[in-house]
Amino acid sequence: MQHPFRRWFVLLAGALFVSACASAPESPNPPSATLSVTAQVTLLPTHTATSAALEPTAAPLTPTPTPEVKPALRFFVGGLVRPTDLTHAGDPRTLYVTEQPGRVRVIRDGVLLPEPFLDLTDRVGARGNEQGLLGIAFAPDFAQSRKVFVNYTDRAGDTVIAGFLAREDALSADPASAWTVLQIDQPYANHNGGQLRFGPDGMLYIGTGDGGSAGDPLNAGQDVRTLLGKLLRIDVSQSSARAPYRIPADNPDFGPGSRRELWAIGLRNPWRFSFDRLTGDLFIADVGQNRFEEINFQPAGSRGGENYGWRLREGFAPFREDRPPEGLTDPIWQYGREDGCSVTGGYVYRGNAIPALYGAYLYGDFCSGRIWTLRRTADGQWQNTLLFDTELNIASFGEDALGELYVLDLNGAVYRLVGE
Repeated sequence: MQHPFRRWFVLLAGALFVSACASAPESPNPPSATLSVTAQVTLLPTHTATSAALEPTAAPLTPTPTPEVKPALRFFVGGLVRPTDLTHAGDPRTLYVTEQPGRVRVIRDGVLLPEPFLDLTDRVGARGNEQGLLGIAFAPDFAQSRKVFVNYTDRAGDTVIAGFLAREDALSADPASAWTVLQIDQPYANHNGGQLRFGPDGMLYIGTGDGGSAGDPLNAGQDVRTLLGKLLRIDVSQSSARAPYRIPADNPDFGPGSRRELWAIGLRNPWRFSFDRLTGDLFIADVGQNRFEEINFQPAGSRGGENYGWRLREGFAPFREDRPPEGLTDPIWQYGREDGCSVTGGYVYRGNAIPALYGAYLYGDFCSGRIWTLRRTADGQWQNTLLFDTELNIASFGEDALGELYVLDLNGAVYRLVGE
C-alpha cells in the first residue's frame, strides 16, 4: 500500500504505511522525554538556481537553548485513528483533530473526548491511502458565525470543501447543516492536497494536488484552467448553500481562460501550508516526485501570482525540460532522499514554552521521522537545523490558540512540543 501523503513510494514507505494502518493503539508508548537539538546546520541562499548551490554548506550554530529550556516532544494523547490535521477555534483549552476515515475529534484540557465533533464517515471516501478527511478550518468569526469548513474526498474520490454549523458549546457540529462550498473532480486517487487555512486577510486558502498518478500527466500544475496543483484563495465570509463563496477582487490574473480562484500555481502535492501568526508570511511544503522535497515561501503582503515550478522542475532541478522558463519562484529549501521521502509542512513557532525556537519554521518528513527548523539569517540565507530524529510517521503539525505546536503521528497519537 502507499502511504497517504506520497503518491507512489512502493517499498519502504509502503511498508511504513502498512504498519501505520494496521492498528491505532489507544495508549501508544511515548518516546524518551527529551530529544536534544542536534548540531546539523546547513544553509541555502534565498534565491539560487544553479546546481552548485544545492549542496549544503557548513555554518556556525545559532545560540543553543539554555540547559533549563530544551525542546522536547512529549506524548499528549492517543487513541486516534489516522490523524491528519489539528487546529483550534480560539479557545486555548480545546483542539480539534481530523481522522482520515471521516471523524473530527475533540481534545479538551488534554483529554480526547469520546464523542466526535463531527462524524462524516457516511460521506467520506478513503479507499486510497491519500484520500479521506484531510483538513479543517474554523471561520475567523467562529464565535459569532459558528462556521467550520472541512476538506475531504467523497465516495467517488472527488474533493469536497464543505461548511457546517457548530453548536453553541463548540463540542459538536450538526451534520445536517452541511453545504458544499466547492467540489473538484479528481482524476486519480492520490495527490489530493487537503489543507485549509484562513489567512491574515480573512480569506480561505486551499491547497490542491495535481490530480495524481506520477509526473503530472495532465500538466495540472501549469494549467491555469484547472484548480488542481494550486493554492486557491476564496472569500467564504458570507458562505451559504445559495452563495457558497465569492472570488476576491484582488486575486491575481493568470491570463486568458484562467480560473479566478487561483492564488499560486505550480504545486505537486502541497502537504501542509501555514501562515506565520505574527508576520503573515506563508510557508508551503510540496511533496516531490523522485528526488527532492521542497519548502516554498511567500512573504506577507504578496499579491499572489507565484509559479512554484511543478512539473517543469522538482525542487531546483529540471523535471521536464533542461531549462525551465523564466518567472518561476524558487523554493527556499530542498532535501533529497538521504533525508526522507515525503515532506510534512509545519508552522513558525510563536509560543512561549521554548524561547530558543521562537521565530523558527518547523517541518518534518513522513518517512524518516525527522523534524527540522528553518530560519532566515541576516544575510538572506536560510539555515536548516535538524531538531529531532524520531520514529514517528509525521502526518501533520498543529498549532493551538497560544501558538504552541503539536506533531501528529499517523499511528494514532499526538505529541506536544515542550520545553524541559
